[in-house]
Amino acid sequence: MEINAVQQYQQYLRAERGYSLQTVKAYRTDIDEFVNYLTDNGGFTGFTSIKSLDVRVYLASLYDQMLARTTIARKVSSLKNFYAYLVSENLAVDNPFDGVALRKHQAHLPEFFYDNEMLELFQVAYDQNDHPLWRRDASLLEFLFATGTRVSEFAGLTLDQIDLNQRLVLIHGKGNKDRFVPFGSYAKKALEDYLDNCRPMLMAKSHRLDQKDVVFLNANGGPITTAGVTYILNQLMQKTTLTGKIHPHMLRHSFATALLNRGADMRTVQELLGHANLSTTQIYTHVSKAMLQDSYQNFFPRAKKAGEGHTKRGG
Repeated sequence: MEINAVQQYQQYLRAERGYSLQTVKAYRTDIDEFVNYLTDNGGFTGFTSIKSLDVRVYLASLYDQMLARTTIARKVSSLKNFYAYLVSENLAVDNPFDGVALRKHQAHLPEFFYDNEMLELFQVAYDQNDHPLWRRDASLLEFLFATGTRVSEFAGLTLDQIDLNQRLVLIHGKGNKDRFVPFGSYAKKALEDYLDNCRPMLMAKSHRLDQKDVVFLNANGGPITTAGVTYILNQLMQKTTLTGKIHPHMLRHSFATALLNRGADMRTVQELLGHANLSTTQIYTHVSKAMLQDSYQNFFPRAKKAGEGHTKRGG
């Protein structure tokens, strides 16, 4: 019955819910991991015999693995939905995952770059004149930082979304929500330089029609991907004296933090970032407070006793 129930559920997800094969596979993996854990610990005798205690034990094992809260939440959601299906099909009496609450924890502060770190990134971007695509890389860096766009929004950017005269870009955001975001003179100049002196060269490398309106292209003339953006940023990062890793979202975080630190109001930043809820934007106030505390501890003469040293950079 156990294997048949899982197979029936997979067919249900495909036929009735219209889920992709990848999503169905992810559901199956979460169910299998749950069964395997209980089996290895002598606690699985069938789906109908699972009790709330079994669920709590499994949940504790997930926390012990130091998994991200989002990962644990996804696994719990998968199993809760599976049991809801079993109950609806009279294959189980109740859902042992009903009422499961995840542990609360303090959200991680977003990683961002300080002003001097951004300046160093820009410096290496413009100094790599021996690199044939330096204009593209420089404009990519300028544009990501100037607009705070998500990398998924950036990768699909087309020419008709950009108004160079007004210095505005129309972003197609999450949930089919559009927003206008301005950009500054540095980004405009870098973008014009790329469009005039680099993009035509890249266009000539490909005869594909799907990239003719895409703004940012890869070395082969095709539309740049999110992985390609990450690769370019990492190449720039390696040429700096900075330590740590870089990912496109750090530029989005840096964009928001720079605005708030210079007095921008929360609602404006929310609109520019395309956040549906103000609470999502509010995490950046914690970043600003952390920077304020860091500066105070480092520069106020009586912030700490002699010999305590400077505080370390965070984020």
